[in-house]
Amino acid sequence: MKHNTVRWEFPLPRTHTGIMLGNATTGLLIWGEGSELKITVGRADLWDHRGGMEWTERQNYYDLKKNLEAGDFEAIKEMFAPKETRIAEHPNCNRPSITPLGRLDLSLGDGAELKEGKLDIPTGLAEVVYTKGSSERKIGFRIAMEEQIFTIELPSNENVEIKPIPSWTINPDLFKRLLFEPPTFLEQENINGWLQKSPNDPAVALAYRRNDNTVFVTIARTDDIDVLRESLAVAVEKGKQAIEQENIRWWKRFWDKVPQIKIPNEKLYFLYHYGLYKFACFTSPTGVPATLQGPWIEEYDLPPWSSDYHFNINVQMCYWPAYKANCLEHLRPMFEMVWSWRDKLRANAKAFLGIDDGFILPHAVDDQGTCMGGFWTGTVDQGCAAWIGQMMFSYYKYTGDVDFLRDIAYPFMKGALRVYEAMLEKRDDEYYLPVSVSPEYRGSQLDAWGANASFQLSAIHRLCEDLLEASDILGQKPADIWLELSRKLPKATLIGEANEKRIALWEGTDLEESHRHHSYLAGICPFDTIDIYSEQWIDIIENTISHWIKMGMGLWSGWCIPWASMIHSRLNNGEMAELLLEIWERVFTNEGYGTLHDCMFPGFSLMGAPAILKKSNWTERMQMDAAMGAVTAIQDMLMHTRRGVVYIFAGVPKRWKDVAFTDMPTEGGFLVSSEKENGQILSVSIKATRDGQLKLGNPWPNQQVEISFSDGRKEMSNADVLAIELKGNEQCTIKRKGE
Repeated sequence: MKHNTVRWEFPLPRTHTGIMLGNATTGLLIWGEGSELKITVGRADLWDHRGGMEWTERQNYYDLKKNLEAGDFEAIKEMFAPKETRIAEHPNCNRPSITPLGRLDLSLGDGAELKEGKLDIPTGLAEVVYTKGSSERKIGFRIAMEEQIFTIELPSNENVEIKPIPSWTINPDLFKRLLFEPPTFLEQENINGWLQKSPNDPAVALAYRRNDNTVFVTIARTDDIDVLRESLAVAVEKGKQAIEQENIRWWKRFWDKVPQIKIPNEKLYFLYHYGLYKFACFTSPTGVPATLQGPWIEEYDLPPWSSDYHFNINVQMCYWPAYKANCLEHLRPMFEMVWSWRDKLRANAKAFLGIDDGFILPHAVDDQGTCMGGFWTGTVDQGCAAWIGQMMFSYYKYTGDVDFLRDIAYPFMKGALRVYEAMLEKRDDEYYLPVSVSPEYRGSQLDAWGANASFQLSAIHRLCEDLLEASDILGQKPADIWLELSRKLPKATLIGEANEKRIALWEGTDLEESHRHHSYLAGICPFDTIDIYSEQWIDIIENTISHWIKMGMGLWSGWCIPWASMIHSRLNNGEMAELLLEIWERVFTNEGYGTLHDCMFPGFSLMGAPAILKKSNWTERMQMDAAMGAVTAIQDMLMHTRRGVVYIFAGVPKRWKDVAFTDMPTEGGFLVSSEKENGQILSVSIKATRDGQLKLGNPWPNQQVEISFSDGRKEMSNADVLAIELKGNEQCTIKRKGE
């Protein structure tokens, strides 16, 4: 691995410029300046569950449709107001939120000056270097990947003062408003720190113990001091070396399975490897399912958007790298969490449509599946459930896990489509969706809806295709409606005359301005329901993309740029796929590589950017989705699938002469490797982990290729798509004939 070490230069003046350590439950951000080193500690599960909207028959489809058609916006707002709070008497808790925990501040003493931070990516170990007088000192940080323990290794014979700082101390007005009692400081033998009780949820405690020059820190959801003391005693007895060795072994297992790549763009190479490091810290299979910020919660306020689960792109983007990173087990906590909500999702569908067998997943929920409420267009966006269904079926296609398909993915997809079935109506001989939304377009305004939103149409077709395929795999009889929808529901809504036709947001509504959510292009990516190079679609897609480009990037946010890069990879436009990621790195990351929802500086987009001429209170809003999207976009440049066919280097710029990747997974349980040297593809190697057929776009179009199998067989072909049958553990190599 080329980027073994990531470096930071102090000062790191803000929380989200800090060095990131995490295990998907606990997160550390290490920052500071001068002689003060700060360690912000967060928990991804530190929910205040009060508030939110319990779905009732008040939020039903038929009244919504009636009120929309009548233009009664006040009635719609009333329908989706979060009145059904669990603690209704306190209006300051109208929606659940992750809450901040606090910091440990290290005072390094007079004359100390923080200089450099280092992170060893292969082992997950961090180090901070500071000077004092003429000498250089180091502080080491390690976080256990499967326990809520981290260690701080201080310089020998140094008098470093440790100050526990609960978030209550930093922002008491916030905690008083939310009716939290002040924390209890722990100042006893062998234990320091604080205990923070919650009005309605389990307490949380940060406790630490200093043993010689090592500080052991635990974070636990408990108010039992004896539990904390015992946890620290076990950690001390285990010792920092044992924790370090466990840490190193965990990271070795992770990096051993991740595909290695060779690309000539240093920025993108860094984004790939540091992004995968963050992915591991963010989605560890033994941790909390990934939220908007994961465990890296700022200590000074409630996190933006509650750091909740946003299912209209953000959760999906956070997990996209798992598939081609060969980290499929990282998906399971999220899938199992969603599946655990099935009674609630079924009750939502019952209240909304009167059906007993549907699943409605609102776009923003807490870890119990409780809807945040208020944003009516997100609440009724059934594409959220469809999107998770698509990811579940993709998980099956990569793993071949039939039990998961039968027990979770198949029933979830059926429930998601059942909601659409209840909403669809017939018009002439076609089905149409009379009330539909395109995520976040026009916000929650009265006109933020229309018939046949292209995003929803592509979601329905994705569900139908996957359910028909899954039925065949499981030996189940498919529902007649799935076949009928495949034939009689448009794949997208079009706008424009004759040769100018392009994809619309919904009937009669064109893309009128720059917009961050590319969901109306979901038929291209990620739902892949349109054969974009077919005679039927190629001109429409050309017109659609031209119009999209014309509308510009002036209202784009951080997470939408990697998604745009993925779209360009599918258009064989590698130059733009690369440029977009370079723009994202420059505009939407801070000086500590923190990834932002908003612009870091003005001039590129209006999305949260600081004012140009006058002073403004710019807020740094960190989210993890874009960083994970950037990893996925790089994976897609090297290899992606369109309509069941795998394409190699389709998103790679022409100027990338020397490129390679090794053992990158794809659907069907295949591991693919390929190398490009001096601008020419040398070969493609495929390993099968189970029996199956791989369809590969011929890397040398219109030329004959030789396929050599591990059992000695050879085949020749000049087909545009190579259909390669392999048995489990069988391999083959594909080269241009004569090479």
